[in-house]
Amino acid sequence: MSVLKGIRVLDCSIAMAGPFAAQRLGDMGADVIKVEPTTGEWQRHAPAGGAWGKEINVSFLSLNRNKRSLAVDLKAPDGKALLLELVKTADVFLQNYRPGVAARLGVDYETLSAINPRLIYVSMSGYGEDGPYKNYPGQDLLLQSMSGAMMSAGRAGEPPSPAGQYLVDAITAYSAFEGALAALFHRERTGEGQKVEVNMLDAITTIQMQELSVFTVGHKPQARSAEPHAHCYIRAPYGVFRTKDSYLTIAMAPLKLLGELLGDPFFEHLQDQTDSWTYRDEIYARTQAGLMAKTTEEWLALFRAVDIWAGPVYGYEDLVNDPQIAHNGTFVEYDHPTEGRVKVPGFPIKFSKTPSAIERGAPRIGEHSREVLKSLGKSDAEIDALLSSGAVRQAPELQHA
Repeated sequence: MSVLKGIRVLDCSIAMAGPFAAQRLGDMGADVIKVEPTTGEWQRHAPAGGAWGKEINVSFLSLNRNKRSLAVDLKAPDGKALLLELVKTADVFLQNYRPGVAARLGVDYETLSAINPRLIYVSMSGYGEDGPYKNYPGQDLLLQSMSGAMMSAGRAGEPPSPAGQYLVDAITAYSAFEGALAALFHRERTGEGQKVEVNMLDAITTIQMQELSVFTVGHKPQARSAEPHAHCYIRAPYGVFRTKDSYLTIAMAPLKLLGELLGDPFFEHLQDQTDSWTYRDEIYARTQAGLMAKTTEEWLALFRAVDIWAGPVYGYEDLVNDPQIAHNGTFVEYDHPTEGRVKVPGFPIKFSKTPSAIERGAPRIGEHSREVLKSLGKSDAEIDALLSSGAVRQAPELQHA
């Protein structure tokens, strides 16, 4: 049995952060019902990388496995009534509407907790539910730029470089996932539900616990160097370097030992914890010049033999084919009814007795509408009436299943 078997989650979120958090709950066995508009959730129509897929685009596919889709018009009285019925059966309600929208729809915490006092209500936003920025768009890049993190890496005087992932979305998703689990644990002890608030600004800020404490407590300002450096609060050498054939990364190498391998006497009398800051630019330049003499594999063999921290720079093809990734079972494959055989990242948390699994791929719009409504005790005639009125949508070929 999966660890969250018997927990019902109503996922009323869109885009990445909310659906990703709900998917993690589904991976652990929760019954996640994706409550989406009859036209489909926003992400169905906005694929990253232009990866449209056959019927379900890759972005939606990647964020919505282990869910059932109920396509319902919440602005229709019948549709709204169905959602409130479902709330009575739910353990977790998750939404990332802009502040004020939940109240306008009548699905705010006060309304839903009155219907189900045991409900865990997870509310996600860009900057918080109130305050001067509450109506600003909560988009990943905008939050990355506001977080301060971009100013900790790269060259002074050059534009800051964003992360190569949807970093803020992912961190916010995990914060919401963590909050939902903690609130469920509290409910097991006390029987009471509660509201859990997560916002992207706080998530990306607090994940920088060490860096920001260096600034606020240690009073060390961010100071990017003239040469490329991966983090202003880490001593040199620290970053990506070109080799004879590609790239590698080096992290905080002992300077004297590094100099011996590079054949550069400049490093011989340097002190790791003092000179690595004073001569940060020169250390970078000399390290870069020396590394051009050998290939990445040659340098990695030398560095690993003496325990200098160094590693390759991967692209996705390298990552997917890495032997440790294969050993860990990091990627999983399954057959999707419309997209065929798919290979995707799997489960980062492993349970010895309650393993995660893919029970179903990302659903078509309203694929499970009839199934979900039957679980509420609705008759076929009642469901047919809801479908006819447009309050509910069912995937076409499943209309009469």
